[in-house]
Formats: sequence, C-alpha cells, structure tokens
Amino acid sequence: MTPVLRLVDAQIPGRLNRSDLDVPGGEFVGVIGPNGGGKTSLLRVVAGIDGSARTLEIAGEKLSAAPPARKSQLLSYLPASRDVPWPISVRDTIALGLTAPDYGRVADLLGLLDLDGLAARPVNQLSTGERSRVLLARALATRPRLLLLDEPLSNLEPYWALRTLDVLAEQITSETAALVALHDLHQLDRFSRIIVMDKGSVLLDGAPAEVIGDPGFSTCFRVEEGAAGWAIKR
Repeated sequence: MTPVLRLVDAQIPGRLNRSDLDVPGGEFVGVIGPNGGGKTSLLRVVAGIDGSARTLEIAGEKLSAAPPARKSQLLSYLPASRDVPWPISVRDTIALGLTAPDYGRVADLLGLLDLDGLAARPVNQLSTGERSRVLLARALATRPRLLLLDEPLSNLEPYWALRTLDVLAEQITSETAALVALHDLHQLDRFSRIIVMDKGSVLLDGAPAEVIGDPGFSTCFRVEEGAAGWAIKR
C-alpha cells in the first residue's frame, strides 16, 4: 500500500540532517525532542516550506507538482505561532482553509471544537487558546491526507489539551495520518508511534512503550520515569 508520507534524503542545512521517513495510513505520530532538536524543521520540510528532499510524496503524489488547491487536500500545516493579525471572524477564518465555499463543513468544525459561541468574533480578539482551536479547525477543513501540527497543545487548558488529542485521533483513517510535534511526555501513550528528534536527526522511532524504555530516551531528555512520574535524571 502507498504510504501517506514518503520522504527521502530530506535536509535543512544546519538544522535537519539527511533524513528518511515513511508514514503509512492510520498512524498517529508524535514528534518529540529537546528544544532545537529538529521537530519543527522536520515538519517544515515535509510541508515543502524549507529545505529539500530527493523524494517528497503525499499519498503517492509529488508535493512539488501539485497545484495549490490539490496541496491543501494532500496536507495541512499548523505552525507553532498562533498570531492572527486580521480582524476577521472565526467563521471566515475557518473558511479560509477550504478550496471552495462549504458552509456545512464550517458549521461542523465550529461544533466539533465548541466554537459556535465565538463564530462572529474577530479572531484577533480571542485568547491564544481560543485562537489555537480556530486555527486547528482551519487546518482540518479540507480533510487532508496528512496533518502536520506544531505544538497544537500549547496554551490549551487541560480539558482542551485532552480533547484536541481525541479530535485528532478521530481524523485518522486507513488513508490518513498525522505528525504532531509536542513536549508533554505524559501524552505519549495517546499516539501509535513516537519519533524522537535530537541534534537534527531521528534518534528513536517506534511504539511509545518501546521508545520510552530505550536508554537513549532518558539521556536525550535528561529525565527519567519513576513511581512519582517524570523526574530529572541524576
């Protein structure tokens, strides 16, 4: 079966070393690592924003050859920044993620992320956490084959951090996948696969329990898991 993502010889000089990555359909992938480890760089090269790759295919299609409307159906990228300077409504912000008007889809996303009460509010007047939900809704709008989300849990209250992971997991089918960069080690078991980035390279790649149990994990993060939870490694 054709993977949702096929990446060969991807690199960003000084930030991401040559890397290969295949992501089959149905995978919910957490991308973790210390600050500066290469998480964002990996997402940006997959999104076709930075760097280069010998092969970058989404669902068997070369991303570079896809017209803009098709690209938005192949992948959606949510950057870590939540800044939105324009005084446009929440409803219209979500609609910007679509390639053609679809009021039903916008309504569904407003309901999914509990944004109905904010639909007419200017997005630049919302809290950072509220804007995060609006931008996530926009990222989901086209039902892309691959979701690329950089720190989608940042600035969210506990309920919405957990609910966001539930919503994302619900989007995954046998023909779709997601790469989610995050820092919260307590949420790793919510993913089907974990990729650990360190010093611009993939350090570990596997199931959550396998990755957490690897000695390289605690060395990379300088923490260790004990009976009371995560603690600084001595």
